[in-house]
Amino acid sequence: MTPEMLYALRDQAGVPSHPLVFLVLGVLTFALHMAAVQVMLGAASLTLRGAFSASTHWRRLAAAMLVTAKIAVSVAIVIGVAPLLFVQVVYDPFWYTSNVLSAWWVIGFIVLLIAGYIAMYIFYWKNHDIMADGGRGGIWMLLSLALLLAVGFIVHSLTNQMLFPEQWMAWYAPKGVVNPDGHSLHYWNLPRFLFFIALSAPVTGAWLYGYRRYLQGGGETDAAYLRWVRGLAQSLMLVGGVVSVLIGAVWMLTLPEKMTWFASSVWMLMALVALLAVVALPLVLRDRIDSGVWGYGIFGAGALGLIVVGAAREMLRFVTLLGSHGYDAMDYRINMDWYSTSLFFVTFGVVGGVTLAYLLTVAWQAGQSKGLYTPSSTVTRIGQWSVGLLVAWTVLYFAVGFYVWAR
Repeated sequence: MTPEMLYALRDQAGVPSHPLVFLVLGVLTFALHMAAVQVMLGAASLTLRGAFSASTHWRRLAAAMLVTAKIAVSVAIVIGVAPLLFVQVVYDPFWYTSNVLSAWWVIGFIVLLIAGYIAMYIFYWKNHDIMADGGRGGIWMLLSLALLLAVGFIVHSLTNQMLFPEQWMAWYAPKGVVNPDGHSLHYWNLPRFLFFIALSAPVTGAWLYGYRRYLQGGGETDAAYLRWVRGLAQSLMLVGGVVSVLIGAVWMLTLPEKMTWFASSVWMLMALVALLAVVALPLVLRDRIDSGVWGYGIFGAGALGLIVVGAAREMLRFVTLLGSHGYDAMDYRINMDWYSTSLFFVTFGVVGGVTLAYLLTVAWQAGQSKGLYTPSSTVTRIGQWSVGLLVAWTVLYFAVGFYVWAR
């Protein structure tokens, strides 16, 4: 596949803003998506471990993690749309080709995702009081985890297939016989996939530190439970971090020849340092974890670490396609559209910011209150603003659409 052919597959209308904008947003949204995915995987696993345990500590944690997993799936799905959109904007010749080659799986992963989500809700419906009754129907949570992991593996394969244009014709027409059914996944790298899955252990450990600090802020009196959660969080971060690094090393050893440069690159080194720094942070903070925002800061540091890992992953893709196939995502034709660009950032920063601020404020204050929580007039006003902004955004969206259509 020559560079000229790859460039010919580009959208001739160009992109509505500089390609760097989409690359940066792709990294940020991918990191946020993976944080939600890893919290979901970790919380669901802890739910399975604790729901059927005789330990009251494990049962209590399972009840909390079941709610966490349920919400994390929703967050992962919503945020996961964004990095896919940004990828298809600047890497459309590669992303769409990969999708066509495995079209059956592209459609199928939506079905699997829906089934996995439903299975988790069935488990949630069967287990309204894990603390008192224990777990019921664990097969549903196992099924949910299996299906959601399958979804991740499909996207992993699609994302990797786009990096091998030299193989596209062999996949499309093996031995010269055209096979357009799209029934096959053609390429994957299991250590790479397992690396991102293994990161769920340290990320979940960081989440547990925040969960523990939240309980402390609410006046939790069960000191034994708090000590137990801290020990579990530390174990998940240390052991999970070491396992993740080891699997990452195997990934580096199994890189295809055209990607071996990445194993000794500054990008890989930055990702390694970021991961090790996050894992070591609780050991550095020690008792400060129990005061102020330090307990929450561990998860924040983990999110920053994921951004560094996401940036390294993006450079692996960018440099591979540029160096091996002559495709430069940065020279995409720009057809500047100030309206759509401004609308995106206003939506993300203003509408999303105000709405998220309201939800987080309510969640925080409710957890720090005794008895029935009643929001203050200021918090209520922020909620009203968030609803008003959403209504205004919806009206504007359809108004512009009808205006363009009428022209």
